[in-house]
Amino acid sequence: MGAASAEFSNAHRGRKMRMLFFFACLCCLMSLTCAGRLSASRQNLQVQKHLKRLNKPPIKTIQSPDGDIIDCVHISHQPAFDHPFLKDHKIQARPSFHPEGLFGENKKMSSMESKETTNPITQLWHMNGKCPEDTIPIRRTKKEDVLRASSVKRYGKKKHRSVPKPRSADPDLINQSGHQHAIAYVEGGKYYGAKATSNVWEPKIQQPNEFSLSQIWVLGGSFGEDLNSIEAGWQVSPDLYGDNNTRLFTYWTSDAYQATGCYNLLCSGFIQVNSEIAMGASISPVSAYRNSQYDISILIWKDPKEGHWWMQFGNDYVLGYWPSFLFSYLGESASMIEWGGEVVNSEADGEHTSTQMGSGHFPEEGFGKSSYFRNIQVVDSSNNLKAPKDLGTFTEQSNCYDVQTGSNGDWGRYFYYGGPGRNPNCP
Repeated sequence: MGAASAEFSNAHRGRKMRMLFFFACLCCLMSLTCAGRLSASRQNLQVQKHLKRLNKPPIKTIQSPDGDIIDCVHISHQPAFDHPFLKDHKIQARPSFHPEGLFGENKKMSSMESKETTNPITQLWHMNGKCPEDTIPIRRTKKEDVLRASSVKRYGKKKHRSVPKPRSADPDLINQSGHQHAIAYVEGGKYYGAKATSNVWEPKIQQPNEFSLSQIWVLGGSFGEDLNSIEAGWQVSPDLYGDNNTRLFTYWTSDAYQATGCYNLLCSGFIQVNSEIAMGASISPVSAYRNSQYDISILIWKDPKEGHWWMQFGNDYVLGYWPSFLFSYLGESASMIEWGGEVVNSEADGEHTSTQMGSGHFPEEGFGKSSYFRNIQVVDSSNNLKAPKDLGTFTEQSNCYDVQTGSNGDWGRYFYYGGPGRNPNCP
């Protein structure tokens, strides 16, 4: 009887322990679910707050054929004015001075070009309307745009170390960021702006977290934590925009991409004054291999009177300016200018990415096949546009993406750049 009683007692205790264990697991699971829900609702709240901050109340809304929503926001309500230093800022409607020599470009087509290159580039949303005077077009940020970012805080920001550093003694330092470049550059002087015309493509992107872009960099300071950069060009970035469209973009940072700056109007800083061009909106049409070539001109320059950095798109659109107080080194002038392409190489499965730079073809293929920057100019201290002296080139792996410079009467200083990424010589 004693043995049976002891056996019953042990079985009962075991059952009790199992029940307790089951309840403990259940409680743990419930608390994890609750914590998950809490975390999700906290994130949702963060995202909503961020969207409210970015998406200002529109006077008019235009639905773009590519799915974008363009909000026409009153010029004085744009995101720039969330910046504490801009609370009482009087908007400068136009620059005090344009650089000299801006419209003196030789308009005669070169023998390399087909007549089809003269077709104008526009933005897709223009098909469905335009913004009224005293408003600026802003691409509306959607919830899914923010959720694709690693965090709400990092949304609209580049990763650190995305500026090419030519002549680096340690190439591994550059490659560790996963960013690769094919650029031309000038350094060693004082630069007050830069200009170039580049043809626009729609490069193929292998992974959604990779991008491909072509741009001008206006740089000040060292390549350390204090780097100042103003950037503008075209890009394909599925992570940022949720599709593979080619889009006009700008970027700025005053601390090497750490806390300051962002793409387009995704933070306070850049003041837009133009009602016709939307930052981050799709560019159409794009160039085709052995077919029509479409290009855009971008000019960035420092207003000699007010000191702000202005941006112009084409010959007709002065887009706006970065107030000088945003920067330390660029408060006076730039110490380096770069033109060219950049991709992210995430090396999925240990192989080099097949994300294309430019047209996805190497420079030696030439006009109609490769991507180019032509009529490259810098702005000097007298506010004159002139061809740069001592144009250097730089690429981390020339068998993946390459660059080749040239010079002639119609195109001035120019270069072809880009490549396919992974190929038999770039494993």
